[in-house]
Amino acid sequence: MEKAKVYFTDFRTPAFGDSMPTKLKKLIQKAGIGQIDMEGKFVAIKMHFGEMGNISYLRPNYARAVADVVKALGGKPFLTDCNTMYPGSRKNALEHLECAWENGFTPLTVGCPILIGDGLKGTDDVLVPVAGGEYVKEARIGRAVMDADVFISLTHFKGHEMTGFGGTIKNIGMGCGSRAGKKDQHSSGKPQINAEACRGCRKCQKECANGGLVFDEQARKMHVDQANCVGCGRCLGACNFDAIEFKNDNANEMLNRRMAEYTKAVVDGRPCFHISLIVDVSPNCDCHGENDAPILPNIGMFASFDPLALDQACVDACMKASPLPNSQLSDHIHHSGFKDCGDHFRNSTPESEWRSCLEHAEKIGLGTREYELIKM
Repeated sequence: MEKAKVYFTDFRTPAFGDSMPTKLKKLIQKAGIGQIDMEGKFVAIKMHFGEMGNISYLRPNYARAVADVVKALGGKPFLTDCNTMYPGSRKNALEHLECAWENGFTPLTVGCPILIGDGLKGTDDVLVPVAGGEYVKEARIGRAVMDADVFISLTHFKGHEMTGFGGTIKNIGMGCGSRAGKKDQHSSGKPQINAEACRGCRKCQKECANGGLVFDEQARKMHVDQANCVGCGRCLGACNFDAIEFKNDNANEMLNRRMAEYTKAVVDGRPCFHISLIVDVSPNCDCHGENDAPILPNIGMFASFDPLALDQACVDACMKASPLPNSQLSDHIHHSGFKDCGDHFRNSTPESEWRSCLEHAEKIGLGTREYELIKM
C-alpha cells in the first residue's frame, strides 16, 4: 500500500492574518475534501461535545468551519455523537443535547442541525458487518451515523486513561457505537443490577428478547438470569435510573482491537474524510466531568482521507513534543520511582496501551501507518 497523505498546519496566526477556523477551512480544502461529491448528500460530522464540566473539548468554531465547507460543496451537514454507556450528562438524547447546548453547540453556533446518532435512549442502532473482523462480526452503530451518505470525523486528539490517546479511531469506533455497541467494545460480560437504584418499573424487561431479566415480585426488583442473558446491552438504554451497569472488563488490547473493527464498520463503503486537532492535550478523555492541565503543547491541525495514517501522524507529532510542566505527565516523570515507558502517553498513564489499536487497524485494512506529511 502506498503512503497516505496527511496534511498539517500549526496554530500560529499573525496579527490581522487568518483566524483559526479559516486556517482549518484552508487545510481541509488543500487536503482534498472537495473531491467528495456532496451535492444534495447528508453529511455526518462526528465529534465529541464534551461532558458537562469539561472544557478541553473542541470549540464549536471548528465544527462551524467544517460545516461551512460542506455546505459550500452542496452537502447537508449535521453534527452527531452517540449516547454514552456510563451514567453522566450524555446517556440519552435529551440530556446529551442539553449538554451540547451548554457547551456551546447549537444550530446557530455551528451552522447545522445536531442529531444524536443512536436516538433517544441509545437503542436506535443498526447491525453493520465488519469486513475482515476477528473480534466483531457485526457492529452496533447509531442509525443516523449509518444513514448519512458521507462521513466526516472531527477529532480532539488527547490522552486517554485506557487507550493511551483518544484519536480518530476512538472518535469513530467508540463514538459511533450505540450504548450496546460501546458495551460490546468495553466488555464481553453481562449486566449487573444495582438493587438500591432499581425502581421496579420493568421497562428493561420489555427490551430483553432472551429471558435474561427476571422480576422479583416480592422485592419489586429486577435480577439478571445469567444463563439466559446474552449481554446484548439493550437493557442499558431502557433504564432511566442508572440501575444497570456493565463492568469494563476487557483488557486494553482487546478494547483497542474491537474499537478498530467498529471504525472499519463505520467507514467502509462510503466517502469519508478525517480531521484531528492536537490542542488542549488533557491526560484523560473528554468524557470526564473535569479536565486536568494539558500534558503536551498545542501542536496543530491534521487532515487525511486515511484515519489510521492520521492517528499515526498525530501520535508521532506528540512524541516529538516536550512535556509541559505542572501536568500529570511531568509529575510522573519527576516521581522518584519513575520508569520510562518510552512514550508520553504511557508515561502519563502507565496502565494505558495504544499500539495494539494501530497494529490491528492496519491488519484488517482500515488504512496504512505509512504516510507523507504535507505542511501548509
